[in-house]
Order: sequence, then C-alpha cells, then structure tokens
Amino acid sequence: MKRLNYQNGQLDAIDEKILRMLVENARISVANLSRSIGLSPPSVAERVKRLEEAGVITGYAALIDPAAAGLPISAWLRIRPVPGMLDRVVEIIRSIPEITECDRVTGEDCFLARAHLETVGDMERIIDKIIPYAMTNTSVIQSSPVKRRLPPLPVNNAD
Repeated sequence: MKRLNYQNGQLDAIDEKILRMLVENARISVANLSRSIGLSPPSVAERVKRLEEAGVITGYAALIDPAAAGLPISAWLRIRPVPGMLDRVVEIIRSIPEITECDRVTGEDCFLARAHLETVGDMERIIDKIIPYAMTNTSVIQSSPVKRRLPPLPVNNAD
C-alpha cells in the first residue's frame, strides 16, 4: 500500500474532515464537500483522489440494515479450529454467505465472524457446518449502541 505522498505521509485536518464526511455520506457531491470544507471543488477532488491512491479510501458502499431486509437475527460467532483444521475452517467460513465479515483474532479463538440470519434454525445450520472442524461460541446481537464508525485518525495539525 502506498503511503500518502504529501504532508510527510500524514493526514491533515482537511483530510480528516473529508474522510468523516464521506463516511457519513459516501454519495456527497464534490461540490457539497467543497462548500462544507471551504476549498474549491478541484482541490477537494484532488485530495480525494490522493486519499484513494494512497489506499486510505478503499471504496464506497451502500449500508444495508439486515433486519429491514428480512434478516432479523445477527450474531457473532467465536470460532476455534481443532488442530490442523485452520485452512479447512477458513474455506467453510468463506462458503457461508450469511457470514458477512470475519477477522482472525488473538486469544483463545482464532476467528470472530458476524452473521445475519432469518431464523435460529439458520444459525444452527451454520454452526453445524463448522463444528466438525472447530469449536464455536455464539452470541446473538441484541442491539448495537455503537454503529460502525471512523476510528480516531492520526492527524498532523502542524501548519
């Protein structure tokens, strides 16, 4: 991944504001973005382009509410493969479309996966695919008091 090639490879306050606004609304126009930031549209477009080229912005997406789309149950699955089955478990996790994200983590478990499901029976079916090769522990999500958001960014405030 390329590092930013300006400001000693660090984000500045304007970059941070651009990123926050794009996370809040990825469909915002360059004109509206530039008005909010106080720079010309070409300047904002160039900054966005540099953030994309540097790998800071990796894409734009529509956010979907799984419950509104007919998947009212969301769960976190903690997955610990039995010895020698790590690669097989990765294959299985990748093959399950209800698992929408999965991270390899430190600690007792190897993987933390998020699934969106229509029924408890669907959860059981998914777990049944995994348990011949791994131990699982599942937590149903009741609510999400902190939605996905931009993390604190290391911003160079030196002007």
